[in-house]
Amino acid sequence: MPQILKRPAYKTDAATSTSLDVPKIVKGVIDDIRVRGDEAVRAYSIQFDKWSPDSFRLSLSELEKIIATVPEQIIEDIKTVQANVRKFALAQRKSLVDFEMEIRPGVSLGQKNIPIAAVGAYIPGGRYALLASAHMTICTAKAAGVQRVIACTPPLQGKIPAATVAAMHLAGADEIYILGGVQAVAAMSVGTELIKKVDFVAGPGNSFVAEAKRQLFGEIGIDLPAGPTEILIVADDKADPFTIATDLLSQAEHGPDSPAVLITTCLTVGQRSISEVERLLEILPTAQLAGTSWKMHGEVIVVDSLDEAYRLADQFASEHVQILTENPREALEKMSHYGALFLGEKTCVSYGDKCIGTNHVLPTRKAAKFTGGLWVGKFLKTVTYQEVKSNQESGSLGRLCGRAARAENFEGHARSGDLRAYKYLHDSFEWIDGSPKANGVHA
Repeated sequence: MPQILKRPAYKTDAATSTSLDVPKIVKGVIDDIRVRGDEAVRAYSIQFDKWSPDSFRLSLSELEKIIATVPEQIIEDIKTVQANVRKFALAQRKSLVDFEMEIRPGVSLGQKNIPIAAVGAYIPGGRYALLASAHMTICTAKAAGVQRVIACTPPLQGKIPAATVAAMHLAGADEIYILGGVQAVAAMSVGTELIKKVDFVAGPGNSFVAEAKRQLFGEIGIDLPAGPTEILIVADDKADPFTIATDLLSQAEHGPDSPAVLITTCLTVGQRSISEVERLLEILPTAQLAGTSWKMHGEVIVVDSLDEAYRLADQFASEHVQILTENPREALEKMSHYGALFLGEKTCVSYGDKCIGTNHVLPTRKAAKFTGGLWVGKFLKTVTYQEVKSNQESGSLGRLCGRAARAENFEGHARSGDLRAYKYLHDSFEWIDGSPKANGVHA
């Protein structure tokens, strides 16, 4: 029977609640941009970001000047991280093969993976300059073969976020706009005079950005419905409570609503981890956010065995699952529901977020039960094609189609099959009273 050492508060307070009707606000912005285009985009940029440049799009000369202000070490680090992301994404792309097979003599079926033509990448930046989101979205789209990738990021405290712009440019963005929020997602999705419409939008964002993507899905494709960042740690009696606390708070600092969960087989590890979290919150610069998440959404659960820990962790289906056990690779066999798995003390979720090379855009709110995260395949359309060259096989398929379609009362489908049986196997097919009539269709 699990023992609960810390429960989430789940109580609404000023840090986590809002009286705003987010869906209504987002719909209003999208509808307005559909009608007024760039005029509306500029109005909302002024309203929400106090930002109204001569042009939201950065020219090549502007890019060069902005990137020149970024310290060389940051540029080198961006290039290193992007090389990791690109290498992994290209390996993913290589694993997706086109193929053609002859399912029967003269009947060929095939599969092709075609890149999406135009993708919009949203790089958030209201609270932090999220350079890593540029790596994850733009590098991955380019690895998939997307020809046109445009990228939007908001101003950071009224200024152009130079390092983020450098990351967007080095990742391969074809167009870069200093534009944030719903107005950016809507402009990319519906198109304006300045921004040509894309077919797919990827990237994380706040609740307004997530709602905009949700409302626009179907008109354009999206990567994932995003929620608050999540971390779950599975730990045994050998795990270090200080490491556990540090890693829990590393994700809790994303925002005031980020769940941070520890499942452990050791009561002492659970108790000491709670103490370490409280101690670290006294000195962590981002303690206001991380502390709110820990208070409202933090959990510590003690279980009897690792098998029970893995089963419980699968029920959470967390975005990030970190395994701090003596044999961490056991989780690969025992667990099924997670966005990404981080194995052993030498690995941490922050590596996945910032630099190791796997994608950090991952499923939240239990979506890991039915989907993985952003990857090169999200930017590809896997399509099929068919070709029948054999008269005998086309006629046989026509007979089968006729029977199968009539079992579902689809007479039009059936007659399409009957026609091939008539043409290639000489079954009777005649017209009576203006309607097609098939006779002699073989059972």
